[in-house]
Amino acid sequence: EALSRESNPVVFFDITIDNKDAGRIVMELFTHIVPRTAENFRALCTGKMGFGYRRSIFHRIIPDFMCQGGDIANQDGTGGKSIYGGKFEDESFEVRHTGPGLLSMANRAEHLDFKHVVFGFVKDGMDVVRRIGELGAKDGKPTKTITISDCGQIM
Repeated sequence: EALSRESNPVVFFDITIDNKDAGRIVMELFTHIVPRTAENFRALCTGKMGFGYRRSIFHRIIPDFMCQGGDIANQDGTGGKSIYGGKFEDESFEVRHTGPGLLSMANRAEHLDFKHVVFGFVKDGMDVVRRIGELGAKDGKPTKTITISDCGQIM
């Protein structure tokens, strides 16, 4: 939270678990550190390019490690679609994975630091994140369908 700035955009995901409302996750994006990465996530939350995270799923969940979603192309982690076309270059590894609630871009690398760009954090709704995290398995396959039913920008 030391990286929090009043000028940073704040976005949200409304989550359903097996089509039942599970709550809202509110996230702040680090535009002052990784402007391209943060803008990609913000635009995918708002759907301003005609596509985005709305109605996409969390396809990989490993308890006590991570919840992965956002594959708007294939819904299984194999797709790579951004507002810049396909995949785009990692911007900065300045922010480390120091605890739960950090947002980072997925790629095919094995470890987190120096391989996944941290671009924001969960400002509110960690209870929802923890609930999602409980629905994973060692192989990453979720035990229920977790969907971003709505998303957008708050400020």
